[in-house]
Amino acid sequence: MEPTDPAGPTQRDWTDEHVARWQPVLPGLDPVVEGAVTRMKKLSVHLRRVREQSLLDFDLERHEFDTLHKLAGRGGSAAPSELAQDLDLAPASVTGRLDALEKRGFVRRTPSTTDRRRVVVELTPSGRETWLGAMDVLGHEEDRLLGVLDEDERVLFNDMLRRIMVVAEETGGTEAWHG
Repeated sequence: MEPTDPAGPTQRDWTDEHVARWQPVLPGLDPVVEGAVTRMKKLSVHLRRVREQSLLDFDLERHEFDTLHKLAGRGGSAAPSELAQDLDLAPASVTGRLDALEKRGFVRRTPSTTDRRRVVVELTPSGRETWLGAMDVLGHEEDRLLGVLDEDERVLFNDMLRRIMVVAEETGGTEAWHG
């Protein structure tokens, strides 16, 4: 069943041709399920490419962005052990990342005000600006793509994806989904 648009016929995309090519080969293929899953995969690849390009544009390695992202997610300040936990890395690996980010001026390490033996990692203004710049590129593309839906459709789409993810998380555990 082809989706219909009250404004006129639905435009066809690459996936429509993919489904049409495979239906004669796999007569039991559900074209709606195949279409939805294929489109999700292609959107994921597209958004990954946009993200990777934004990292290139901001001269960031993926692991650098991930570290800045986790630090920003903690309000811009965290202990190295907290970052290691958030990144699912050994503390020594985080130390190496922080050394490189500190050399670039994206983070600074200062002694804790409550325990002089501890160190606090802080996102610098330059680190925050670089992280936000890379985030904005992807955010604009997400807005552009979902902008074809009105607000009610976006809410419905989000709710439908949540229902699908709940089922996926039930069988696969949630550890694989965090990132």
